[in-house]
Amino acid sequence: MPPSTPSSQQYPIPAMPHLSPVTSRHRSSIGSSFSFGPQHLVDSYLDGSTSTVSNPLDPNRSVLPASPRSSPRRRRRAKDSMSRQHPLANDTTDVFQETEDDSDDEDDYEWGMVDRMRLWRHDALMQHLYETAAFWGDKIVSWTNDPNDAFWLAQTYFMTHQYSRAERLLTRPFSTTSSKRPPSPPPANGHLFSSAKGKGREQDPPPPLTSLPRLPMGPGAMVEVPEEMQERVSRLVDMSVACRYLAAQCQASNWTEATEMLGEANPFRDSGRSGPSIPNVDGGIKVEASMCHLRGILMLKLNRGDQAKECFMEALALDVKCYDAFEQLVTGEMMTPDEEWEFVQGLAYTQQTPQDAEFVQLIYTCRLRKYKHAAEHALTRQRLVEEYDLGDNPDVLYSFADALYADFRWADCFVITSRILGLVSIHNATMPLHIACMFHLSHLHSKLFILAHEMVDQEPENPISWYAVGVWYLSGGKWTQARQYFSKTSLMDPRFGPAWIAFAHTFALEGEHDHAVTAYSTCARMFTGSHLPLMFVGMENIMLSNHDLADEALNAANSMCDGDPLLVNEMGVMAYNHGEFQRAADLFLKALDLAKVTQSSQKAWATTYLNLGTCYRKLKRLKEAKETYQKVLELDSRHSMALGFLGLVYHLMGELDKAIVKYHEALSIDPINPHVLELLNMALEANIIRVPTILDSAEINKTMKVLKEKYRRLKEPEHKGKDKVPRDVPSDVGPEGDEMNIG
Repeated sequence: MPPSTPSSQQYPIPAMPHLSPVTSRHRSSIGSSFSFGPQHLVDSYLDGSTSTVSNPLDPNRSVLPASPRSSPRRRRRAKDSMSRQHPLANDTTDVFQETEDDSDDEDDYEWGMVDRMRLWRHDALMQHLYETAAFWGDKIVSWTNDPNDAFWLAQTYFMTHQYSRAERLLTRPFSTTSSKRPPSPPPANGHLFSSAKGKGREQDPPPPLTSLPRLPMGPGAMVEVPEEMQERVSRLVDMSVACRYLAAQCQASNWTEATEMLGEANPFRDSGRSGPSIPNVDGGIKVEASMCHLRGILMLKLNRGDQAKECFMEALALDVKCYDAFEQLVTGEMMTPDEEWEFVQGLAYTQQTPQDAEFVQLIYTCRLRKYKHAAEHALTRQRLVEEYDLGDNPDVLYSFADALYADFRWADCFVITSRILGLVSIHNATMPLHIACMFHLSHLHSKLFILAHEMVDQEPENPISWYAVGVWYLSGGKWTQARQYFSKTSLMDPRFGPAWIAFAHTFALEGEHDHAVTAYSTCARMFTGSHLPLMFVGMENIMLSNHDLADEALNAANSMCDGDPLLVNEMGVMAYNHGEFQRAADLFLKALDLAKVTQSSQKAWATTYLNLGTCYRKLKRLKEAKETYQKVLELDSRHSMALGFLGLVYHLMGELDKAIVKYHEALSIDPINPHVLELLNMALEANIIRVPTILDSAEINKTMKVLKEKYRRLKEPEHKGKDKVPRDVPSDVGPEGDEMNIG
């Protein structure tokens, strides 16, 4: 039956303890506004209108309504000077949704100074002129005291890394009453305030648009709000989900306060208006999903990996378009391959993106690990290439390269990764594969040196650059220097898994197995969904002869991923060490079968064939052992251990001449192998003292007659008086020497 991708099943968000309310008072009161917890914002959302289209507290909205196209207002009739509107001035919605009455009032409103400055601000943002945007945006907020203008000014501060300034703006008091514009339009000469129509008539600007007294500023500003103003004042973080999300991002360096701003768990989860089945109301990405993703990042910073995993899973379940959450789950290997596959295939694609559901599912599936579902992965890549014309897309090409690397086909993988880097200079997912292929292919070590230098020169802040330097030192056997650069890489990015694994490899290759076990164990705690660290812990314990610990680690790794042929091979080694030769042979055969399924390079599994032949030899199945060792030599004709073991099989079968030949071939490759030298000496001694073949009496008599005739001919010269003795006759042979003592 042809393979197909599994059908989508909605993923249920795991239950978490509900966040208890911070206070029972209304959000506009001083106490609730001073608290940084999000529960009062949720209460306000639930107490408000059931309409989600114009509610800034709705977590199912995106920030699209607050896009830079928002603020320049449409006017009813166009004038010649403004007949060509800027493309950023086409939308009238904002982050603080206005009522229909306000929209009707805007129909009679023409552009003034504030509107033009809003256009300058947004255009400057698009052109990355952040100081320009902040300069004009600050003047706009001073004039209007509009929360929407304050939000975009805070966005500008955030983009210029002025996090404290942005946070102060988002948490200071703002009026909750919408500011109305002047009933009469401004003149066309560009002045903001005028009460008369016509050109050239200028008057002094009236008082500020808001009738509220000046509000207090500073960290304790909400406490200082006069009692008569408390019902009309609130902070931006209490008026909009997008503002609270931005404020939490500003506090990202202070993980505890940022977590308090967002809440320990998703406060909207039990609201009845949130979940995977509820689509985004404007086609963008839900702010609720973005908040869950940021909460997961904070949990990682606080070393709460299990909660971080749940946050990322919830973010992706709430909105399948939130790729950042998917990236954290996959690259961080937070889930086992089986969990990863079931979770991604069970997301609510159809409910959230009915028109693009199939494509989103395929593009996510191609990024999953390739230990299992080989047929489904191949079909996924084929459909992305043929149906969606993504054959030259870096992410799709990366899926091909990842599959080849998992099959130990390093040369083929290097071809694909080189193509990707030809399209884009740096592709973070591809770079570890590209560097690893250059490590495994010895003729590419010089190119690895050049690549590492180029990356350090071009992107010194990228951890992968220093990882490449470490791998180059590793390729030259310089363990200490390699370890220094791997350590630097992990300090720059604690979630970069290849650096942690390579750091532990330096200890293993140096023979420091105890230190290697410690390093691998640390990696296993950080990347709970990966079986590789546990497998390496088992391998190191095998080297230390800690068989019980090795069994424990290998079994734990097998429970996470039972489709890795290398892991099955190591379990076969442990079965051999326990004397279970038949079980070991079965495991080695299983490993080879898995390798055939993945279409991996057969040469990479020469050691597994060697192990299988040794099991056959222990089981006295010498013929099968001989065939298996010969298979190894077909894959690698200079495999010294295979030559030695094949000689041992010939030795056991009594074919000493063939055994001696194989021993000599093995010693020509590994001249100081003590085991082969000892076996060769044993074979030579056995060949010398070997009992001659027993002949029957007829053959003995025939041989005696031949010898007598020979010696008779040799005696004839003496009777002729020449007195010469031939060279081939011993000097002690006399006239009576025609008989020999053969015995």
